[in-house]
Amino acid sequence: MSSIKVKDGTEIYYKDWGTGQPIVFHHGWPLSSDDWDTQMMFFLEQGYRVIAHDRRGHGRSTQTDTGNEMETYAADVAELVKALDLKDAIHIGHSTGGGEVIRYVAKYGAGRVAKAVLISAVTPTMAKSASNPDGVPLEVFDGIREGTAYNRPQYFHDFTDAFYGYNRPGAKAAQGIKNNWWRQGMMGGIKAHYDCIKAFSETDFTEDLKSVDVPVLVLHGEDDQIVPYQLTGVKAAKLLKNGKLITYPGFPHGMPTTEAATINADLLAFIKS
Repeated sequence: MSSIKVKDGTEIYYKDWGTGQPIVFHHGWPLSSDDWDTQMMFFLEQGYRVIAHDRRGHGRSTQTDTGNEMETYAADVAELVKALDLKDAIHIGHSTGGGEVIRYVAKYGAGRVAKAVLISAVTPTMAKSASNPDGVPLEVFDGIREGTAYNRPQYFHDFTDAFYGYNRPGAKAAQGIKNNWWRQGMMGGIKAHYDCIKAFSETDFTEDLKSVDVPVLVLHGEDDQIVPYQLTGVKAAKLLKNGKLITYPGFPHGMPTTEAATINADLLAFIKS
């Protein structure tokens, strides 16, 4: 297994396949780099170098009880990028990974990043607050914390229905996809998963979005039951200097998996533009 040891001793697992312009994939909570399988295969076949890591506390990386917040997530990415000497890279993040991407690009990306993509991302901020009055009430995230901390196997099993829109009338659930989500989630550390809920719900990425100069594509499903698109994708695109927004009627939060053909085509068009 390929991994690097970052400065606090945490080992970050990663995959690095192919040659050509690098594309770095950043996964969502509580998953792993395996969530990008369809994109990794597609872009590898298109002639790109594809890299995906397991965030600290997730997947095959160290199950940390500290550092499970956005500043450290972005710093870990910066160490990985430096170790692999990635330049002219495209960074693509899904959900929590979208926050990680924009924080990394804003703070560490100068001279190394060509473009970025935010898919179903938590940017600019999720939780309701004085500065974000139409946000999601904190009680919702407290419920996610409760389920994760004290009933994780069943809670993760049930979470997949809304994640992939399988709870909608007429939807046909793919059991393999549900099982794979659960498998990835249960590989990670419970403390890291618990801490990450605060990171993805309460971190404010407004200034990160405003400061990024490179082209950024924002993709969001209009039937996203996890990260509402009007609260996030629409607002994020308006804050970017060089942003483009595409929304998809009926697409769920997990659209890179359920709607891979559409998402991959739009990603490729953006990368080549």
